[in-house]
Amino acid sequence: MGRGKFKGKPTGHRHFSTPEELLAGSSARPRTFKKEQAEVEEEEERSEEEVEEEPEKRKGTQGLIEIENPNLAKPKNVKAKDLVMGRTTELSRREREEIEKQKAHERYMKLQEQGKTEQARKDLERLALIRKQRAEAAKKREEEKAVREQKKVEARK
Repeated sequence: MGRGKFKGKPTGHRHFSTPEELLAGSSARPRTFKKEQAEVEEEEERSEEEVEEEPEKRKGTQGLIEIENPNLAKPKNVKAKDLVMGRTTELSRREREEIEKQKAHERYMKLQEQGKTEQARKDLERLALIRKQRAEAAKKREEEKAVREQKKVEARK
């Protein structure tokens, strides 16, 4: 039968076993398939037993050279029974500095309210000066107001 202009590769033809061939056992499947499958199952059982004994396998040259890499991420699986509840976690440098900064600010603000800091003293002096100036200005306005009212009264007479 003609296939046309292009011929397929010789490996491109698939052969499927018919039901009759399967029943007769004369299919094209290799006879050693069952043996290979049994060997694979046995190897899996052996490997499961050996997993407990063997350390984890390493890729490439990792198995040849033992290196302690501080940057290598290690698994952090901690069991609940191994966890100690009384121990507190250590803070990082940045966290410690941030907490110290907040505490220092709170201390400063308390001293500021009490008027014990240099800035608070300057502010209180400035505030006293402003109050004095406002009091003087208020007296001056009242005097001017009294003078105006007196002039109005004299002008009416």
